[in-house]
This record gives sequence, C-alpha cells and structure tokens, in this order.
Amino acid sequence: MHRRSFLKGAGVVTVVVVGGVVWRAYDQGVFSVGEGPAYEPWKDWSNDSGKTHGRLALVRAAILAASPHNTQPWLFKVTDSSIDLYIDTKRNVGALDPYLREEHIGMGCALENLMLAAAANGYQATVKFFPGKLGTIPADPTPKLLARVDLATGKQEESELYDAIPHRHTNRSAYFPQKPLPPEFVDTLGHLASDESNGKIFLFPAEADRKKIVEISSAANTEIYSDPEVDRGSNRWIRINWNSVQKSRDGLTLDTFGMPPIATAVAKTVPLWMLKWAASHGAIGGYSKLMLSAPLIGIIAVHDRYDQEHCLRAGRIWQRAHLLATARGLAARPCNEAVEMIDYERAHERPALRSRQLSELLGDPEWQPTFVFYMGYPTLTARASPRRPVENVVL
Repeated sequence: MHRRSFLKGAGVVTVVVVGGVVWRAYDQGVFSVGEGPAYEPWKDWSNDSGKTHGRLALVRAAILAASPHNTQPWLFKVTDSSIDLYIDTKRNVGALDPYLREEHIGMGCALENLMLAAAANGYQATVKFFPGKLGTIPADPTPKLLARVDLATGKQEESELYDAIPHRHTNRSAYFPQKPLPPEFVDTLGHLASDESNGKIFLFPAEADRKKIVEISSAANTEIYSDPEVDRGSNRWIRINWNSVQKSRDGLTLDTFGMPPIATAVAKTVPLWMLKWAASHGAIGGYSKLMLSAPLIGIIAVHDRYDQEHCLRAGRIWQRAHLLATARGLAARPCNEAVEMIDYERAHERPALRSRQLSELLGDPEWQPTFVFYMGYPTLTARASPRRPVENVVL
C-alpha cells in the first residue's frame, strides 16, 4: 500500500516536472524551428519571387540579405522608377559598431540582393551612391539616405547568385577541415570584386596565414567582449524566447548558433546567463577551433573603411561571395572581431594594433581591411534567421 502510494506520488511529481520541462521547451520554440510569421519572408520569396514582377519583388529579395547581428537596418522608398535605400540608424549594436561601419556593410548586402532581383525581374538597374563619411552613432538616430537605384525596362536575366538568395544562411557550425575547396570556386571567388575600383578580396588558404588570422581574431574577440558596454549592445539582439522572435522578427536566435540539434534544444530551456557561462567555459565550442576548421579565410578591403560608399561596396562583395558559396554547396561565416577592434581602438583613442596586424597580412598599404570571413564544407545545415516583412521596411 505504501509502495503503491509512493509510486503514484512519484509519478505525479515526474509528470509535473517533465510537463514543466516540455512546456518550457514548447514556449522557447524547441519544437518550432524556422516556423511562424518571422520566417515567412523566406518561404514567400522562394515560392513566387521568380514569377512575380514588380518593384516590391526587389525589396522582398533585399530583406533576405545578411546584416550584423541580424539587425536589418534597411528601409526602402519605392517609386514608379526608383528605389531609395535608407539606413535606419537606430537599429545598431552600440559600442560593438561605434561608427555604424558594419551596419553600412549590411546595407550593401541588401543592395546586392536588390540588384540581382532587378535583373531577374526584367529591370535595368543603375545605382547612385550618396557621398558621406561615417561618424559616431547619432544621439537622435534617424533614417539616412545612402543610395538610389533607378529602374528601367530591361532584359530578364536570372543567375545562380539570384537563385541562391532564399537559401543563403550564415553557418556557425564547424566545417570539414580536410575537405579542400574546388580550385575553380576559389578562382571565381577571388575575381568577384574585379569590377570594383574601391573593393578587393584577399584570400588565405595557407594554414600558416589562417593561423595568424585566427590568433588575431580570437584575441580581439576576447578583448572586445570583455567590455560590458559592448556585451550589452550585442546581447540586446539575442532572441531566445520563441514569442520574442515572432514579435521582433530580427536578431540572433539559438537555431542559428551552429550547435547540434540536441544541444540547441537544451540551450533553449536555460537562461541567457547560463548560456554565456557555458560559452565562456568552452561548453559550446572554441571560437579558434571553429575558424581553423575552415580551409579558407578571406578579407574584403577598401581604400577607406569609413567612407560611406566604400562600405556599401564591401557589403555588395560579401553578399556576392556568400551567395556564390551557397550556390556551390559551401558554407560561410563572418569573423569580423579584428576589424571591430580597429573601430574600438579608434573610438577609444588607443594605438591601432589590429589595423597594423591585418594590414601586414594584406601586404598592400593601399587597401584597408573591413570584413573578415571564412568558408568551407559544413558539418551541420544552417538555419534561417527571422525577417521583418516588406510592409515594415517600406517608407
């Protein structure tokens, strides 16, 4: 009798505990990967973008571009003959990007998608850049016009980069280090910026060079995130709760962190402070190991990293490179902490250590590094990140 009562009581406790865990898992989106309104822009675009003609089809493509911390800093003004691109300066990561350099690069990514979609939808598109220099984050952030795309009737031309738009996702998992990239791909990648007078790609397949870049990046990553202000600016874009993802439709979700499915499911049920503790103690994976698992590291450079137009051009190059990798079955990820430290050292009037280190790697004083990335064959499939709908970004 006592044993039966105990087992019955234990069963009730187990049901309550397991039920609580399952409920939290449900609430945190463990069972809803890539689902809900926040992910509809990816599905809507891939379903009908190739068939739908019109200027909004270009915007639908643009909003699927890469952006720092998935801040999506873009706004668009659509007319009968043009589309204006504005940067929403209040959508920023704070001290991590004190000059909004990376946000401007994200705008360049959106511009590249828009241009690819213009050709695919039968438009002849011409870009006009508005000149300007980057400054500190304004106290009263307002949208700022960066570029205008004039549209005329043209020949419909799709490409492998355009077709890759709805499939391009940042892959933060480990890569296969012993699987080399095809020489033809590396050669094509190296020439992606050949038509850009203010942008260039430097590629580093050699292990010795990659180790140098990893050492610089890893040290920069540790140092910059030791600043509480940087940490706060970054954390406000991390989305753990499924409901918050659906509400904001932006930011970094745990599904995109590159962890195995079981680890991701567990991570969704614990508080953010515990995740950060685990990351700092190596439970989630060493950043250096992730970078070294990639057989290729690249650096995008410009003549002036604080020139508005140069930032946009760098973003176009990165988006083009990532789309090319996607089209060829490869994965890619930014690893830009070293350049973020260049901004950080400049903002805090410190010696330009990282600028000197990266410039030495390039070996050409005419070019300034502004974006670092790595590529390879992934061990896990990358997940889509949330996106705000077109009606939220059109002025």
